[in-house]
Amino acid sequence: MSNIPKTQIAAVVPSRGAALEIKMDHPVKQPSELAPGECLVKLFCTGVCHTDLHASNDDWPLHANTPLVGGHEGVGEVVAIGEHTSDSPVKIGDRVGIKWLAYSCLNCEQCLNGREQNCPKAKLSGFTTDGTFAQYTVSYVHHVTPIPQNIDSNAAASILCAGLTVYRALKYSRAKIGEWVVLPGAGGGLGHLAVQYAVAMGLRVVAIDTGLEKKKLCLELGAEKWIDFKEAKDIVQAVRKACDGEGAHCAVVTTADASGYTQAVDYLRPGGTLMAVGLPGEAKLEASIFFTVFKVGSAKKYLNLVCSRIIAEY
Repeated sequence: MSNIPKTQIAAVVPSRGAALEIKMDHPVKQPSELAPGECLVKLFCTGVCHTDLHASNDDWPLHANTPLVGGHEGVGEVVAIGEHTSDSPVKIGDRVGIKWLAYSCLNCEQCLNGREQNCPKAKLSGFTTDGTFAQYTVSYVHHVTPIPQNIDSNAAASILCAGLTVYRALKYSRAKIGEWVVLPGAGGGLGHLAVQYAVAMGLRVVAIDTGLEKKKLCLELGAEKWIDFKEAKDIVQAVRKACDGEGAHCAVVTTADASGYTQAVDYLRPGGTLMAVGLPGEAKLEASIFFTVFKVGSAKKYLNLVCSRIIAEY
């Protein structure tokens, strides 16, 4: 603890929409200042997410708290834990990961139902509380993630956000082995991880993106079909054709373009699931209500008017 400095280098957004500034003397919270449940982490590395750009540019309907140290894909070592912390799952010296969700109460209705991100008391790394674009950051012992010894810190960083996001989307899609999943934005940061997880889960992947390099990457990672959105004249029909002529069982939309969502509603087969991942700032989700309901399916004499599942993941 005696080696913990008073100040550090950090990348700070000073105010909403302001340019990022590198501060050479940003304060480090000292061990004696940590509240029960808090821990101080010395960072080894951090990833950069497009969300960090949204936070800096202030172009989302939700606004980040400023001044702000961004970042939420960090890996580092626990160097201090607040006094009177009880039942800590980590100890000083542990290598841990810091994710988008920095804190939740773990006891409200949302938390108890597995939706900690919707906790009324939730804190978000690099958005509502300081994140990982620094040498040290404060997190919470029950929300940092121990990193296994056989995983490199740099490799683990991206999994803490992009990886977790698409893994959870695929898991909650309830897509079954052998079913078709379409991944718009498949060659991007989230998409290329989604390809790998989907293949490992036994799903058949249709990758949508553009460019020869991304095509090569997606196919090497196990995508069965490729659609270049700049070359395809009708993406909806191209997807339906790729998926045995009936459409996809699931779409995990990682692109932040509204068209990715609109097209997905049209190319899903009856009973299909749209998993919403990409977060455009101002775009609206537009779809035919008739066909959204109709695709749920029909019984002998009546339509089953259960809403199609459009599930937001982050």
